[in-house]
Amino acid sequence: METANQTATEETLAPLCTVCCCGLINRTLAVIFMVSLAFAIVVGNVVTLTVFMQTRHSRTPQGYLKVSLAIADMMVGVWVVPFSVYTEISLMVTRAPPPWYQGISTESWQPCMLIGPVFAGCTFVSISTIFLMTMERSVAILRPLHKDTLVTRHRILFLIILSWTGSFLLAMSPLMLSNSFTLEYNECSRMCNYAPLLIKNQLPPDANILLLFPAFDFSLLGGTLAVNIISFTSIRRYSRKRKLLSEGSLGTDMGAGGCPHRPSFSDIKAAKTIGILTFAFTASFSPIAVFVLGNVVGFTWCNFSFLAFWILTGNSCCNVIIYSVRDHRFRKGLTLLFQRDRAQPHSEKS
Repeated sequence: METANQTATEETLAPLCTVCCCGLINRTLAVIFMVSLAFAIVVGNVVTLTVFMQTRHSRTPQGYLKVSLAIADMMVGVWVVPFSVYTEISLMVTRAPPPWYQGISTESWQPCMLIGPVFAGCTFVSISTIFLMTMERSVAILRPLHKDTLVTRHRILFLIILSWTGSFLLAMSPLMLSNSFTLEYNECSRMCNYAPLLIKNQLPPDANILLLFPAFDFSLLGGTLAVNIISFTSIRRYSRKRKLLSEGSLGTDMGAGGCPHRPSFSDIKAAKTIGILTFAFTASFSPIAVFVLGNVVGFTWCNFSFLAFWILTGNSCCNVIIYSVRDHRFRKGLTLLFQRDRAQPHSEKS
C-alpha cells in the first residue's frame, strides 16, 4: 500500500517537475537567490523604518504611507521567503516532500494557510499604498494651499488601517467565498499558492474567483496611472509657464489662466518618484496576472510561474531603492542617523 501511494505521488508530481524545478544544483541556486533576496528586503526596509522612527521630519502623511509600504515589504522578507527557503532545504536534505507539499496530506495543518494570505495581502497593501501616495501627491500639486487641510495625519492613518483590513479580507476571499480552493506549496513557483480542488480532473465552476486578484490590482493601477497623468500634465503646464515667465513672455501673474500657487520642488520630485514606483509595480505584477489568468483557463506554465512569483517578490526590495533612496528627506534622515551613531562612541571615549 505504501509503495502504491508513493508511486501515485510520484506520478502526480513528475509532469510538473522540470529542469527549472528539480535537481540539487537548481535547488541550491534557488536557495541562494532566496536567501539573498530575503536579506536585501529585510535590511532595506529595516533601515527605512529606523530612519522614520529616529527623525521627526519624516513623520509626515507621506512618511506614514512609506512606513506602511515598508512594513508590507518586510513581512514578505520575514515570513514568505524564509518559508520557501526552509521547504527547499528540507527537500534537499530529506529528499522527501513535507506534508504541506502539493497537497500531499490533508490531515495535518497547512502552514500555507498562513503564508499564502500573508503574501497576497501584502501585495494588495503595496498597490493600495502606492495609490494613496499618488493621491496625496496629486493634492500637493493640484491644490497646494489645501494640502495641509485635506491631507491630515489622522486621515492618512485611517486610510492605512482601511487598506490593510481590505487587503487581507480580499486575500482570504477565495477561501471565504468558496469551498473549491485550498493553499499548498507549489513545486513550480516554490511558494504557497491558491490551488483549486479538481472535480474529476476538471476545474471547479467558480475557479474564476481568483480573477478578483488581478482585477483589484489593475483597477487600482489604472486609477493610479490616471492620477499620475493628471499630476504630470499640471507639472508640465507649470514648467512651461515658468519657462515663458523667465523669458519675459508672461506677466508676473503667470497669465490669466496661470497657476499663482506653485507646487514645491519636493512635491514635483515626489510625484515623479511615485510615477516610477507605479511603473515598477505594474511591470512586476503583470506576469502574475498573466499566470493567474492562464491558471484559471487550465494552463500550468511551471517555469513561467517561478519567474512571475519571484519577480513580484523582488519588488519588495525595489520599493526601498526607488522610493526611499530617491527621497531627500530619507537621505537626510539616514545621514543624521549615521552621524548620531558616530557621535555616541566618540562621546563615550571622551
